[in-house]
Amino acid sequence: MTSTYYISSNDWLNIGFRLGLALLFGAIIGIERQLRHKPAGLRTHMLVSLSSAVFTLIAIQTGGVQHTPDALSRVIQGIAAGVGFLGAGEIVRQSSQASQSLEVHGLTSAAAVWVSAALGIAAGCGLWQLGLIAAVLTFVVLNVFKRLEKRH
Repeated sequence: MTSTYYISSNDWLNIGFRLGLALLFGAIIGIERQLRHKPAGLRTHMLVSLSSAVFTLIAIQTGGVQHTPDALSRVIQGIAAGVGFLGAGEIVRQSSQASQSLEVHGLTSAAAVWVSAALGIAAGCGLWQLGLIAAVLTFVVLNVFKRLEKRH
């Protein structure tokens, strides 16, 4: 039995589908951020999601899942750490602009970028149902809960 994640090297349609899903998932989050005039907007989230899917597909395509069971896990850990640096840069940039006092800004944007990376990984692994549900839930959190926060 082959791995759930396995893609044959000739399966261009499946690869294209997974990369397209990554772009769609990133766009769902990115459009919300763009409409709110956040620095990390549509293109940023789409690129983070796409790159995460590409890294994941590289590990799958090169046989990482079959030869060493933890290869895909290491790729996912690397993506999470790398995107963490992007998020930290967003937080530091936001905090230093607002005032001279210690303030933390950009945490939600950093978290949204991190979610976009996770959505890209899901798409790269072919877990489209998981990615779609998570993208919709993230969109709901960014919209509905923002309104609830403003009421209090």
